[in-house]
Amino acid sequence: MRNFRNILVANRGEIAVRVMRTAQNLGYRTIAVYSDADVNAPHVKMADDAVHIGPSPVGQSYLDMDRILKAATESGADAIHPGYGFLSENAEFARACDAAGLVFIGPTAESIDLMGNKAAAKRRMIAADVPCIPGYEEADQSDDTLIAASKTVGFPIMVKAAAGGGGRGMRLVMEAAGLQDALASARSEALNAFGSDELILEKAIFEPRHVEVQVFADSHGNVIHLGERDCSVQRRHQKVVEEAPCPVMTAELRERMGAAAVEAARSIHYRGAGTVEFLLDSGGKFYFLEMNTRLQVEHPVTELITGLDLVALQIRVAEGDLLGLEQSDISLTGHAIEVRLYAEDTAQDFLPCTGTISKWVPAIGEGIRFDSGIEAGQGISPFYDPMIAKVVTYGETREIARHRLIDALKETVLFGLTTNRGFLIDVLSKDRFAEGSATTAFIAQEFSDDDLKVNLPSLEQAAMAAVIQYQCEREKVRAKAIFGNSQLQDWSSGGRLLTRYTYSWGDEAIDLTVSPMRGGTYDVRHGDTSILIDLVSITNDTATLSVNDRRRRVHYDGSLDNILDFSEHGCTHRFRNSIAFAQDVEIAAGNGRIVAPMHGTLLEVFVQTGDAVKTGDRLAVLEAMKMQHDILADINGVVSEVAAHASHQVAVDDFLIEIEAAE
Repeated sequence: MRNFRNILVANRGEIAVRVMRTAQNLGYRTIAVYSDADVNAPHVKMADDAVHIGPSPVGQSYLDMDRILKAATESGADAIHPGYGFLSENAEFARACDAAGLVFIGPTAESIDLMGNKAAAKRRMIAADVPCIPGYEEADQSDDTLIAASKTVGFPIMVKAAAGGGGRGMRLVMEAAGLQDALASARSEALNAFGSDELILEKAIFEPRHVEVQVFADSHGNVIHLGERDCSVQRRHQKVVEEAPCPVMTAELRERMGAAAVEAARSIHYRGAGTVEFLLDSGGKFYFLEMNTRLQVEHPVTELITGLDLVALQIRVAEGDLLGLEQSDISLTGHAIEVRLYAEDTAQDFLPCTGTISKWVPAIGEGIRFDSGIEAGQGISPFYDPMIAKVVTYGETREIARHRLIDALKETVLFGLTTNRGFLIDVLSKDRFAEGSATTAFIAQEFSDDDLKVNLPSLEQAAMAAVIQYQCEREKVRAKAIFGNSQLQDWSSGGRLLTRYTYSWGDEAIDLTVSPMRGGTYDVRHGDTSILIDLVSITNDTATLSVNDRRRRVHYDGSLDNILDFSEHGCTHRFRNSIAFAQDVEIAAGNGRIVAPMHGTLLEVFVQTGDAVKTGDRLAVLEAMKMQHDILADINGVVSEVAAHASHQVAVDDFLIEIEAAE
C-alpha cells in the first residue's frame, strides 16, 4: 500500500479541474500549479492550495520537472497526478517522482518508455501476438534499408516518427519515387518535434476507423477493458469527435479487440489507466496503432456508458489497492458523444485564437456534461493548447445523444472568442455522421474550403441585432439618467425616431434604420425592405423576438459600447456599428504604429531604425499558440523606432515598431 492524502495536479485547464473534482470528493487535499498566464485560472481557485511555478511559456512552467517537484515539496504533496499532455507520458518525470518519494498516479516509467517509442512498442506487440500493420520497425535507419523494406511492405506506405504522434513526422507516400524526399522531411520534422529522427514504415490503410480500447490494470496483475471509443472524426490526425460505443461494433469484435488490448497491457506489466489504439478496416480487421499511457482527453464518454469514475480508479490503483473489478462486472449502457471546443477560426485554416471570454454560460439539461476550465472574464493566452472545453452528452440511443449534443452546443452562451462551435454542429449534423459511417476521411470528404468560409449573418439576424443593440443602448442611457419618464421613451416631437446602424464584414455591409413603434414593436428598414420585429422578452443574455410573425430566440452580449455579440442556433456573429466606430477607424488605419496583434513571442525582427519600408513588407515574425504570424508594414515610410527585439514576449496591442510616413 502507498497511502497518500495530498495530490498535486501537474496540469492546467479542464483536466486539472476534472482531476481535482474527483480527488476532493474522495477527501484528498488538492494542490494546483500555475504559470503567470494562469494566476487567476479556475483550477487555481478550485484547489485547496496553489503554487506558482514560473513564466507563461510551458518550458519554464508546466514542462519544467524541477519546478513541479519543488512545488510538490513546498506544498506537502505526497502524490502527483499528471493529467494528460505536458509531463504525463514522460518516463523521466515518473522516475523523478519515485526518487523524490512521491507517488506518480500513472504507469511505471518502464511502461511509458516502452510504449512511447512506436518501433519498440510495435516489436513488443508483435511478440505478444497483437495484430499489427505490416511494416518496418527495426533499428537500422539507413535510407537504403528503409527503401528496401518499403518494397517488401508495398506502396502506398506511411512514414511515421517513432518517438511522437499527432501527425507530426508523418508522411503518406503513394509510390517509390517519393519515398526518399518523404524520409528526409519526416526525419527533420520528427527531430525538431521530438528530439529523435527514428522512423517506422507501415502499409497505408485508407479510410479506416480509429477505434481505441480503454484498459485498466492494478499492480496485482489484474487487467480489464472498459469497452471501446470511436475517434474516427479527425482533422490532421487530431481528434474532433469521440463516441462510445463504436457505431459498427459487434459483441464478437469487441471481445476480440478487448482481448488484444488487455494482452497488450499485460505484456508490459501495465498499471493504471491506458488506451490501446487500433485502426479498424471495413472488413472487420483491426491493427495496433499505439498505446497512450495516460488518461485520455475523451475518457468522459467511457465514464458515461460504464458509470465508472476513471480518475477515482486511477487513485485507487496508485495507492496499491486491487482494482476491485472483473471483466464480467463491466457493462456498457446507452451512448455518449464528446466534442472538443477550441478557440480557433475555422475560416482561417483553424488558426488558434486568443481573447477574453466576455460571457460563458454552458447549457444545462438531461444527459449534458461540460468539462471546462474557463470562466467569464478569463483571457485565453497563446501559450497553451486552444481547447477550452469538452462538451459531452449521453442518451439511451446514439441518436438521442447526438441531438442532445447539437442542442447543447446551440444553447451554450460563449462570447469574446472565435471558436469552432459552428463547425462542430455542422459535423454532428452531417448525414454520414448521423448514419454512423464516418471514417478518418470524413472531414476531408465532407467539408470543402467553401464550407469552412465565414458564414455571414442574414438580413433578419442583422435586424434582430440592431433592435437588441438599440435596447441595450437605451437601457444604458436610462441607467445614467437622474430623472426619466418611461412614458416618454421612444417619443420624439419631430416624428418617428430613426437610429442608424451599419454593420460590415470585409467588403460586405448592411445599412439599417431602427424605428420604435407602439407596444414594443420595431420597424427595421434596409433600403426598401421593412422588417417588423416585436421584442417579446429580454434578459441580460437572452432575447426572444418575433420577426415578421416568426418567434426567434437568441443569445447576446451587449456589454461593450457599439458592439453586440449575437448567437442563434450556435452560429455566432459580432455586430459592430461602423457609424459609431468611423472616427476611430479613420485614426487607426494605416498610421504606421505597429502593435502586437496577439500575445506571443517575437522570433525575428527584420528592420532597424532608418530602414525604408513599403506597405506589406515583413517587419517581424510573432509566434503565438504554436503558429507563426508575419507582422507587416501598413504604410510606406522609414522606420523611426524599434521597441521590441527577437525573443521578447509581447502582449496584445504592445507597441513594436514606428514607421514615419514617406512624404
